[in-house]
Amino acid sequence: MGKVLVTGAGGFIGSHLAEELVRQGEDVRAFIRYNSRDQRGFLEDLSQEIQSQIELIVGDLKDPDCVGKVVKGCHKIFHLGALIAIPYSYVHPFDFIQTNVIGTAHLLNACLDLETLDKIIHTSTSEVYGTAQYIPIDEKHPLQAQSPYAASKIAADKLAESYYLSFGLPIATIRPFNTFGPRQSLRAIIPTIISQAIDGKRIRLGNTKPRRDFLFVKDTVQGFVQVGRCEEAVGKVINIGAGIDISIEELVKKILAQMKKKMEIEVEVEDQRIRPAKSEVMQLLSDTRLAKELFGWMPRYTFEDGLKETIEWYQKNLSRFRVGSYPL
Repeated sequence: MGKVLVTGAGGFIGSHLAEELVRQGEDVRAFIRYNSRDQRGFLEDLSQEIQSQIELIVGDLKDPDCVGKVVKGCHKIFHLGALIAIPYSYVHPFDFIQTNVIGTAHLLNACLDLETLDKIIHTSTSEVYGTAQYIPIDEKHPLQAQSPYAASKIAADKLAESYYLSFGLPIATIRPFNTFGPRQSLRAIIPTIISQAIDGKRIRLGNTKPRRDFLFVKDTVQGFVQVGRCEEAVGKVINIGAGIDISIEELVKKILAQMKKKMEIEVEVEDQRIRPAKSEVMQLLSDTRLAKELFGWMPRYTFEDGLKETIEWYQKNLSRFRVGSYPL
């Protein structure tokens, strides 16, 4: 059938997806951003057996010639390559436009004449919804760009939609809510809390009132795989989430209880971690009925089970991270 391409394969979700695709017998090509240190991101966490079965290509989504070469011979493309850090998008918004919007345009354009292509699975984000105007949030919910990151992803989503409607490209858009699990950056809220709680007596956070819908990464990956197999998903946007929301304040208590940490650990709110007032998304809660109707997807992990596996991973690997700093 040809190669299965994963862009952004060195990232958190991308590395888990590439690993699962290899386990399922796919011929995987991983595309990661070039760096002179020959670092392959979280692909380096995969077993040598899995890594040996992945064709690795380095380059940049912003280079159309490079992207054109990467897609050749691929019959399925999982497009996860993107800049995703919301705080960094306030500092350098144009970088997000170049990577997330123009980079996506390069990928879509390169696929127009790709005779081997069966499907593109484009990755969106629940951040495109902004603060929930009604709950649960279904795929018809209005889009609202409350950060430059969200704006860049809305633009990328609409580009994908336009290439489906204008050129007939077989594109399905998956819209994950807040994924968590091993290998995630410490800028994400769950690793932030876990990492500070392992050795510290204080947890520094931003706004603790927003509510989020957290889904374990292995369930998210299964969502990707099932969207990739579902012909009826083409032309559609599909939410993937747990369907349960929790405040950051409640999240801290759950994590500390799971870690058997004394609850008197001090939670300190730092101004630098707080989004601009109009940019803060106060609630995200997914409606995943469409995913269930199209291909029977449902989460297999409880939040507690996913959290247990996540905590164990950071307890073993925390030395790889810079704990306490605020990564953009």
